[in-house]
Amino acid sequence: MAENAERIDAHHHLWRYTPEEYGWMGPEMGPGMHVLRRDYLPGDLEAAGKTAGVSGTVVVQARQSVAETEWLLALAEASPWLRGVVGWAPLASPEVGPLLKTLAGRRKLSGLRHVIQDEPDENFMRGEAFNAGLALLAEAGLVYDLLITETQLPQASALVGRHPQQVFVLDHLAKPRIRERVMQPWADELRRLAEHKNVYCKLSGMVTEADLEGWTAEDLAPYLDQALEAFGAERLMAGSDWPVCLLASSYERWWSTLEQWAARLGAEHRDLVMGGTAVRVYGL
Repeated sequence: MAENAERIDAHHHLWRYTPEEYGWMGPEMGPGMHVLRRDYLPGDLEAAGKTAGVSGTVVVQARQSVAETEWLLALAEASPWLRGVVGWAPLASPEVGPLLKTLAGRRKLSGLRHVIQDEPDENFMRGEAFNAGLALLAEAGLVYDLLITETQLPQASALVGRHPQQVFVLDHLAKPRIRERVMQPWADELRRLAEHKNVYCKLSGMVTEADLEGWTAEDLAPYLDQALEAFGAERLMAGSDWPVCLLASSYERWWSTLEQWAARLGAEHRDLVMGGTAVRVYGL
């Protein structure tokens, strides 16, 4: 990396664990989930981050509550290392406008996210109430993170086309089927989404879509290559998805793997992927 370039972790989580609030970590979700059933706080990540050369992060919501957003903002305001927050707000609520005005005044709030991948309504992204709330974000200067699966990519393309002034960031490459080594239709749909120049993409959440115990850098490379081809380095940003990544990888191994892949890029493009794009897009 260039001397003054920053390495930014553009996607991680923090939480105080309770079984009631984090039911998706329950024993029935798999034997390895016990790794996540504990508190993960800023100091836990900062130690690993310094070893990996990370100089700042963007923390992302893990619960759909304004209370969690306020908690993350309070943590960020107390920590120079937490550079931005992607929180949650009830965008489909007719009362979201005043709340957004309050939240947008918080210095470290960079964006919002909704867990669309788990929505029981398969037409959630087409909903008029959700789109009305989303239309308020550009004026508030907030990014919108898209958390979807590959089957939702066609609807996501329609959504971002409907909001050309809104900046979107696709989380986790829309979760391609790395474990099964399946590329299509994910690759074609990713390219269609990338045709919208208001969309960026996070290189994150990949190891948990691969073979948790046996994944290799070679398994991930075709998907990273496809993201690079679709978006270009200037619209890609690196993230860890810590602590969820710990189900399949140490923090240091993930950054080493991504660094190995990015070595082929010129220094300018490599610095964009590893931090520069996140700084610009999230206003860090």
